[in-house]
Amino acid sequence: MVVSLKPKSVTLNNSQVHVNPKCKPSPVLIPVVNLTDPNAKTQIVKACEELGFFKVVNHGVRPEFLTQLEEEAIKFFALPQFHKDKAGPADPFGYGSKRIGPNGDVNREVVEVFMEEMKDMSSKVLDMVAEELKIEPKDKLSKLVKVKESDSCLRMNHYPEKEETRRKEEIGFGEHTDPQLVSVLRSNNTEGLQICLKDGTWVDVPPDHSSFFVIVGDTLQVMTNGRFKSVKHRVLTNTKRSRLSMIYFARPPLTEKIAPFSCLVPKQEDCLYREFTWSQYKSAAYKTKLGDYRLGLFEKQFPFSFSGTV
Repeated sequence: MVVSLKPKSVTLNNSQVHVNPKCKPSPVLIPVVNLTDPNAKTQIVKACEELGFFKVVNHGVRPEFLTQLEEEAIKFFALPQFHKDKAGPADPFGYGSKRIGPNGDVNREVVEVFMEEMKDMSSKVLDMVAEELKIEPKDKLSKLVKVKESDSCLRMNHYPEKEETRRKEEIGFGEHTDPQLVSVLRSNNTEGLQICLKDGTWVDVPPDHSSFFVIVGDTLQVMTNGRFKSVKHRVLTNTKRSRLSMIYFARPPLTEKIAPFSCLVPKQEDCLYREFTWSQYKSAAYKTKLGDYRLGLFEKQFPFSFSGTV
């Protein structure tokens, strides 16, 4: 099943979908993956190859729990600035959500339970990827998130409403790709998230507070040797409603070596990226500008050869 960027119901291949006749290219469809569907792993891989982005439904996270966490976050962001500053410095682009719970600003138990839920969901998605791509063992990807040494973290972003009318496109969070394996995103029902298509077109992602969105990161792009693409995304501010998002960044341990899987690249000369550790890539990412193409630093340089007569 797929959902469009501006809903208009039609029937396609006996499935209910939504298309946007005004979108260029048209239609632009966001894949929707039901995690209980036996074909979910095939749908996930296809979405990662074609868009690097998909929506997850039937994820198993209780709605009342999501409401509780959102209420806790709203209370935190409503605090005076000096109080929020106690939660820790930006790491690197905002409040370090890892620190919010332990500092008592957001209910620690709620945050920790949510992170466990996100770890389980991202692990399930990564297991399905490994199974579909025939990566052995099946938990080769998910164990990078499950181990105690995993560098995974949770971040909460708040975009206040604007009193004045927005002039053209006002950026709340600039365009970028995520460096990790995958990101699991959930937001309230305020629009603003956009993804960039392969042709450079920016398209809106309709908000859905009951679902999650999975974003392919740079690390997974490297491990699949470019078969999966990390997608550029950004957030525009909204003049009428504030936007609250919660993003779980599924990251490997700092010492984990990142390189294309040999089972996906039988010939070493076909590897597009050189090996690096997650710590090296994380450090390089934080030293570059947000929108920079960071993977270029780790791409293999292939010699060019020319033939012909002059």
